[in-house]
Amino acid sequence: QVQLVESGGGLVQAGGSLRPSCAAPASLFSINAMGWYRRAPGKQRELVAAHTRTGGTDYADSVKGRFSISRDNAKNTVNLQMNSLEPADTAVYYCYVAGAGTAVGFRAEPYWGQGTQVTVSS
Repeated sequence: QVQLVESGGGLVQAGGSLRPSCAAPASLFSINAMGWYRRAPGKQRELVAAHTRTGGTDYADSVKGRFSISRDNAKNTVNLQMNSLEPADTAVYYCYVAGAGTAVGFRAEPYWGQGTQVTVSS
């Protein structure tokens, strides 16, 4: 069973920084996209940031200029540097991997991490 391992969430004051990380197992290869979604209480899930294998990135408008996504293809890891955090950033953050080679063939459907809580106090 494929498991994405997340770490790096936590509690921080407004204006602070956090850097969640996510590692996918080495059994996945040629991963197309890695990134982060979040779900805040009472809100729909939204894409926060994504990173393609070829280096393209995409960000939610609400985090542009504050968050930065990075990826290590050799290690199957993706990080999300979150600066100037705001209370509105409070959510559970979920790592995902989409479009990956596996031992039994290509899988387009995403794998998901277990979620890491990010809480920003005012």
